[in-house]
Amino acid sequence: MADTALPPISGFTAPGFEAVQDAFADNFARGEEQGAGFAVLLDGEVIVDLQGGWADRAGTKPWNAGTIVPVYSTTKGISALILAMATEALPAGYETPVSEVWPEFAAAGKEAVTIGEVASHQAGLPGFIDEIDPALWLDPPACAAALAALAPMWPPGTAHGYHPLTWGYLVGEIVARITGRTLGTILREDITAPLGIDFRIGLPEAEHARIAEILRPKALAPLGEITPPRRAAFLTKWSAPDRGGAIWREIEIPSANGHGTASAVATLYNAYANVGLIGGKRLMRPGTFAALTAARVDGPDFVLPMITRFGAGIMHNNLKAFGPFEDGLGHCGWGGSLAIASPSRGLTCAYVMNRQSSSLVGDPRAVRLVEAVAGCL
Repeated sequence: MADTALPPISGFTAPGFEAVQDAFADNFARGEEQGAGFAVLLDGEVIVDLQGGWADRAGTKPWNAGTIVPVYSTTKGISALILAMATEALPAGYETPVSEVWPEFAAAGKEAVTIGEVASHQAGLPGFIDEIDPALWLDPPACAAALAALAPMWPPGTAHGYHPLTWGYLVGEIVARITGRTLGTILREDITAPLGIDFRIGLPEAEHARIAEILRPKALAPLGEITPPRRAAFLTKWSAPDRGGAIWREIEIPSANGHGTASAVATLYNAYANVGLIGGKRLMRPGTFAALTAARVDGPDFVLPMITRFGAGIMHNNLKAFGPFEDGLGHCGWGGSLAIASPSRGLTCAYVMNRQSSSLVGDPRAVRLVEAVAGCL
C-alpha cells in the first residue's frame, strides 16, 4: 500500500489475509481497474472488506464504503434465493408447471414447462428473435407478457441455454404470481431492510447519486459461432435496454439490475455457504435449499460457448472459472462482477467494479482475488 501512484485503497483486512489486500492493490497497479470493492465472509464473519480507486470516470471521486454499483447478472444468484422462498408455498415446489401460477405462459406449447426448468435456463426463451422496441425491457409486466406468448427456441427441458436478460422477467413474474409481491419488494422487506444489507433490485432515485459511473468494455465477449439463440440473447439491436438511465435503475430486473456494495453481495451470497441462512435469518427450509442448489443441467450451453452447470438459478463452479473451490456456487455479471460461496469452507467472496471487461465468466481480476483468499486459508 506504500506505492503513492496507486489510487486510494481503504477498508478492512483481517490478520493473515494481507495477501488478499496485496492482490486487490495489484489489480490497480496493472492498470486494470477504475474502482472496485471486494469482500469476504468466513463462517459468517467479515474478514475482508476493501474499497479502492475511483467511483467516477474522471478519477476525482474516491470509491468508498458507501459506493454502490450495478452487478448485472450477479443479481441472478440473489434473485434465485427469493424464487426458492416463493416455491415453498407450492406443494410441488420447483416441479410446478409455470402455467399453474401464470396461465398465459402455457401459450405456444409451454404448458408443461416447470418453474425449475425456467430457473435453470431450459425454457428456450433466451431473447426475442423478431424485432421489438427496446423500451419493452423497461416495462417488466409487458415484457413478461411478451415472453409468455413466445414459442421456445428449443424443446423445453431437452437442453439449456443461458437467458441473460429474459430470466429475470420470467422469474420476476413467477414470484409475483405466487406471492402477490414483486421479487425486489420481498428482498427489501424481508431480508435487506431488516438485516441492514445495502443491496436493492429496483433502486429509488434518492440512491442514484451513490452509483459508480460505469466504463463499458471496449470489445465484445467471445461468443463463438453465432447461432440463433446467441443472436437473440446478445447480438440484435433489441437484445437489451438502455442500461444506465434512471428508469433502468428504478424498475426491477431480477436478472440484471441489482445495485449494492461488495459487502452486501457477499452477505447475501453467504446464504449459499450456510444452507439458506443470512445473519441468523433462515430464508428457506433445508430441503428447499437442496432443491435450489442441486445441479439441474450440466453440459454444452446453447447460448454461452462453454459447458455450464446450473441449479435453479445459481451456477456451479464446474470449470473452476470462479476460482479454486470445486464446490463453489456463484454467478458472475456483465463486465466482471462475481460472487462465489464454498459450503465446505463456510466462505463467500464478492467482487464488484466499474471498469468492465469483455470476459464472459471468471474475470481474471476477480479470480486473482479469490485465489488469494484460498491461499490464505
